[in-house]
Amino acid sequence: MSTDEGPRGAAPRGDRRPGVRRGSGPPRGRRGPARPPEPDLPRAAALELLDAVRTRDAYANLALPAILRRHRLRDRDAALATELGYGTLRARGLLDAVIEHCTDRPLGKVEPALLDALRLGAYQLLRTRIPPHAAVDTTVELVRGQAGTRSAGFINAVLRRVGEHDEAAWVARLAPSVEEDPLGHAAFAHSHPRWIAQAFADALGSRALGGRALAGRTPDDRGELDAALAADDARPVVHLLAKPGDITAEELALVTGGTEGPYSPYAVHIEAGSGAIGDLDAVSEGLAVVQDEGSQLVALALTRAELVGGDTGRVLDLCAGPGGKAVLLGSLAAMDGGTVDAVEVSEHRADLVRKVVDGLPVTVYVADGREAPLPDDGYDRVLVDAPCTGLGALRRRPEARWRRRPEDVSGLARLQRELLTAALRHVRPGGVVAYVTCSPHLAETVGVFTGVARRLGAEVLDARDHLPGVPDLGDGPTVQLWPHRHGTDAMFLGLLRRR
Repeated sequence: MSTDEGPRGAAPRGDRRPGVRRGSGPPRGRRGPARPPEPDLPRAAALELLDAVRTRDAYANLALPAILRRHRLRDRDAALATELGYGTLRARGLLDAVIEHCTDRPLGKVEPALLDALRLGAYQLLRTRIPPHAAVDTTVELVRGQAGTRSAGFINAVLRRVGEHDEAAWVARLAPSVEEDPLGHAAFAHSHPRWIAQAFADALGSRALGGRALAGRTPDDRGELDAALAADDARPVVHLLAKPGDITAEELALVTGGTEGPYSPYAVHIEAGSGAIGDLDAVSEGLAVVQDEGSQLVALALTRAELVGGDTGRVLDLCAGPGGKAVLLGSLAAMDGGTVDAVEVSEHRADLVRKVVDGLPVTVYVADGREAPLPDDGYDRVLVDAPCTGLGALRRRPEARWRRRPEDVSGLARLQRELLTAALRHVRPGGVVAYVTCSPHLAETVGVFTGVARRLGAEVLDARDHLPGVPDLGDGPTVQLWPHRHGTDAMFLGLLRRR
């Protein structure tokens, strides 16, 4: 081999043929093109969830389990995908404001799929402990694999601008003035539409804006609205119902590693992120169902309210789907020799009810609760868990705050009045009706409840008397539960006795 000859198979060092540059060939020892980077499956799953919500109007809590199974994610990876997907959906308003500030175009001009990726990356930068370089690089690689290098470069540039400030600094730059518009500031900081923040403030009353919503202050100093929105924006704990007669809360806590709930004798709290809840043995075997402790409390209050006259044990669940409260009422009825009739207008949701109440003394009817073919004066107790905006469960339904509109309220309030009127027709004189919504909006709660009670002359009971041990229930006679006060969804409860 001459002294000018390079490595075997390479051009001699002195070769200066046109178009041949030293080192321009494949790297030494490598054959063929470089392998693409392994996909980041938790982030890919989170991005797929964002796409499903945007393109199919999917419900995140229903779409995510299938996505996790498709990507074969469990344990920590499933927990990361859930946190990133749910968190990004909850924080969309704040994220969009920051992203728009960091781009040279309106968000409406950004390709929707790229905007989803920007939201996912920005959420990691602003609301997680993921190192900034990892948040940016993983998002860029996701986009590079799906949309190419040019789009990846755009994502990289925008996210690096987002990462120049933390969340508190962006809020200080972009939020309305806390002195001039404390409600707008709180709504922006906790990523809620303004109209929803206003609804919370109205329901909280004089305590809502008791202080300035400044970063770093305690909830008491900031005013209760700030505390309520912050709790609504946090990842919730999963609540389970231990089915009465099948398993105790103590036993359920032991087999799931959870803790017993503070108020309902059947509640168990477990931390989300340990895998799919349906994979828990107690849930898959039908010993427990997922149900917020607040939902348990309002159903239990109906069973505790005193009747005038005898008790035949007949209970009606007028808006039963998907069946959580019917399970609780049916389990208690089975222990006491009673029966439950459950009405659901949707055939699909009625099937869900039938599935979860299998083996219980519950009969399911597919009908409109306003016109259900059931006997008048036929029930001792009637539950009206009315369709509503769901503003009380936004922490569990992360996309709902951006999907609902203020104009939804009036139509729902009309439906709620009609259902409550029907319930008072079906309950016997001396029987009790529980009016329940998973919303604190005054038009859906006290507005409907007091209006129907006054028009039909029903006796209003003090609901606080039937929630023993639950603190901070207000002045009555109705009850509004809150995430920041009780750790439950924001459930409303009013009790009426037919005269």
